[in-house]
Amino acid sequence: MGKIQIVYWTQGGNTQIMAEAIANGIKAGGKDAELVFVSDASLEELKNADVFALGCPAMGDEVLEEAEMEPFVCDVESFCQGKTIALFGSYGWGDGQWMRDWVDRMNKAGAKVLNNEGLMAHETPDDAELAECVEVGKQLAAV
Repeated sequence: MGKIQIVYWTQGGNTQIMAEAIANGIKAGGKDAELVFVSDASLEELKNADVFALGCPAMGDEVLEEAEMEPFVCDVESFCQGKTIALFGSYGWGDGQWMRDWVDRMNKAGAKVLNNEGLMAHETPDDAELAECVEVGKQLAAV
């Protein structure tokens, strides 16, 4: 399959900026990337994919967005075993606990979290963080 989906939720746009940079890396790696806001995402498409990315900023007390992203991630947990998944998102406070918890959840569900860690940006991603996003996209394309 040549298309890799990047499913994300964003409030202020920072996680979307990261998603776009990951898409650029996927394209540079020779695959097609599809950016999908979580409310428009198809669980069936992800079930049939070997590789995809999920993005969500830290919300509240360092948790995933609860109305759309959390229920979606719960569904993904039921079929992600053996799939390679990149996790990413921005945060404005805390120390990234939401991402460590998310990585642990997906690993326990049997996913192979790319680099065994999520990609985080504090607030608006800077050039170095965007370069990391591009590299993650290239890694996804190489899977």
